[in-house]
Order: sequence, then structure tokens, then C-alpha cells
Amino acid sequence: MEIDGLAVGYDGMRALQDVSLRAEAGTIVALVGANGAGKTSLLRAISGLVRAERGTIRFDGADITRTPAHRIVRRGIAHVPEGRRVFASATVHDNLLLGAYVDRNAAHRKARLEAAFAAFPILRERLEQRASTLSGGEQQMLAIARGTMSGPRLLMLDEPSLGLAPLLIPQIYAGIRAVAAGGTTVLLVEQNVREALRAADTAYVLQTGRVVLHGAARDLIGDPLVQEAFLGISAA
Repeated sequence: MEIDGLAVGYDGMRALQDVSLRAEAGTIVALVGANGAGKTSLLRAISGLVRAERGTIRFDGADITRTPAHRIVRRGIAHVPEGRRVFASATVHDNLLLGAYVDRNAAHRKARLEAAFAAFPILRERLEQRASTLSGGEQQMLAIARGTMSGPRLLMLDEPSLGLAPLLIPQIYAGIRAVAAGGTTVLLVEQNVREALRAADTAYVLQTGRVVLHGAARDLIGDPLVQEAFLGISAA
């Protein structure tokens, strides 16, 4: 995916200004920044949920800047929004199958279910439970796994560790790494900057709607700006 000079506004206010980004196939790209930096707006623009004022979004070489949201899903982009949003009264199995609605091929579904269970093994054990009976961490695993069921080539995750117990976060990130290892590109929005940078290959730091820093994630962990602004480590 390639984004060039993207600008997005809401109600007369600019959410993104001149944002450019690259995501290579099979990598994890982290978007980090404070609340209001524009991270979620960027995901929504890629998903077609908000219209770009300027700039281009290209996926697999095609310009999708003004493609309707339902067609973007069919192009191979899945968006897991903040807040999990599982179907509480449905079983884990039914939640997963609902994620496969764009591809009803039985063999594809079976293979994707097995990949979901490999990434998040607890889901196999919970298969016939209602989603409402899962813990918050298990619901997040279900939301991510459901996002993989359409077979996306790009999976966008908005705050996957938000509100979770610290002990569960490594399990969530192990699953995210497994999804990427299977060849899916992951675009990851996180306020948990330390975990995001540990998991990612590359990272972009957003501030008031602009990219102020980008590079290899391992290098940004040691950058004084990132350490002081996001990791609580003084650069002095």
C-alpha cells in the first residue's frame, strides 16, 4: 500500500495533512501518536469510511482513494475498529463465519479458521460459547480473527490492546505476529507504543495530523523524541 499527500477533514477541521506512508507486503507497520493525532482518521480514510480531500491511496497498484467502503473490503482490506464490537449473542464460531461473508468458498473458510486457531488457540476451545461469555482479551482475539476470515491482504487494527489486562497483551501481539507471518500486511494503530514498536517492522509517528517521524521500528524505540514523548524516558 502507498499513501501520498493525504489530507482529511471533519466539520471544517483538518484531521490529516500531507500524510505519506508505505506498507510492504507481509510486514507490520505501526502508527503511533497521542489522542487526536489522526491515527484512526487514517484507517477510516483507507477503509473508505471518510473521503480524502487531497492525496492518493494506492493498493496493489490501484488507486482506491474514492472507492466505496464495500468494494474496498472485496479488494482485500479488512478493518478491525477500536472496541472489539463482536456479536455478543452469537457463538465464537458464528462470529468467525460472519467475517467470511465476502468469500463463501468452504475450503477457504476451513483454511482460514485453522489459521485463526493457530494465531489464537483459545478460540478453538471457546468455539461454541457465546461471545458475551468471553473475557475482554478473548473478545479482542475474536475480533482480530474475524477480521482475517475474509482473507485480507491488508489487516488494519485500531487499538488492539486498549483496556486489556497487561498479562493478556503478549498473547494478542503473538497472534498479530502470526497473522503477519502468514503473509498478511498489518497496519497497527496503538497508544501502547512500546508493544507496537516491539512488534512492528516499520513505524510512523503522527502528531496533529502529520507524520513527524518514520523509520524502522527498532530504531524508533531508541529515538529521543519517541522515548520522551511516548515511553516516559527522559532524553536528558
